[in-house]
Amino acid sequence: MGVFAKYSLMSALEYRINFVAGVTVEMGWMIIKLLYVAVIYKAGTNIGILTPDHILLFVGTYVLMTGIYMLYFGNFVSLPGMVQQGELDLYIVKPVSLQFLVTMRRLDFAFLLPDFVAGVAMIVLGWHLAGLPVGVVPIVGFLFFLVCGCLLTYSMFLLPYILSFWIISVGGIVDISNALWDFNNMPSMMYGKWFRRIGTYILPVFVITNFPGLFLMGELSVWACAWGAGVPVLFFVLSRILWKFSLKKYSSASS
Repeated sequence: MGVFAKYSLMSALEYRINFVAGVTVEMGWMIIKLLYVAVIYKAGTNIGILTPDHILLFVGTYVLMTGIYMLYFGNFVSLPGMVQQGELDLYIVKPVSLQFLVTMRRLDFAFLLPDFVAGVAMIVLGWHLAGLPVGVVPIVGFLFFLVCGCLLTYSMFLLPYILSFWIISVGGIVDISNALWDFNNMPSMMYGKWFRRIGTYILPVFVITNFPGLFLMGELSVWACAWGAGVPVLFFVLSRILWKFSLKKYSSASS
């Protein structure tokens, strides 16, 4: 991973205009998300138990997790082309995990940088303004569920791209998964009861960015904490099994 990070940074420094353009685009996207928070603060109303300060914390978590996801997202996008053109042949012979090599070989720090800075700032500010507890347990618990969210993001959103071993075009499925990710831009409490259950237990996208904030608010039961820690492992095992099974369908460039 360190080697990948090193050469990705070298590439970014060599093509500085591309790096600046990537940062600019991501900052524009981030400003749009901040407008949502501005509207909520201007309205000055609470949504259930959520104050505007709580929502700022949740949106900050979403922005941070988006930056981490975009760090390696380009590798997912290139996977269908590698399968169809046989480029995967070049990586299969390498003495390293093929899944790790293909999905982490290129890291885009231009997308990570603005989201990381803005996300951390929003989390710290929302945490402070909402008056949530600060201590070893809250901080460790928050970071723990962030790590769980990172693992779940990788595993869950890799699955649509693995289907490229089976079908020619995965564009429609990928568009649905991208739209699913955007449901995280606001707290899950803003949605209906059944929608929250689907987004937590069937397609657990809400676990990614909601559980860290809910843990700080004391709104996670023991069962929910166990689910938040277990479902990332479950999806990682599922993605790993599907990856190995799908490789049997790979015909290579020479067929």
